[in-house]
Amino acid sequence: MSVIVGSIVVVTIGVVLLCVGVIFRKDHSFRSQHIAQNERMKENKIHCATSQDREARHASSKKIDIKNL
Repeated sequence: MSVIVGSIVVVTIGVVLLCVGVIFRKDHSFRSQHIAQNERMKENKIHCATSQDREARHASSKKIDIKNL
């Protein structure tokens, strides 16, 4: 029984600490976790995997001349 109560206390403390950042922010929300909206990722020209894959496929499709194969 003491293990269950201890687990509940630890989880409760964790949830309260996570909420402190949201409560004391002006906009009351979490930061966006999407890679494309992160400023440091933009500086390094890093996009999400789906966008990078689409860009690579688009760039490589133009380089191959199918008629000469």
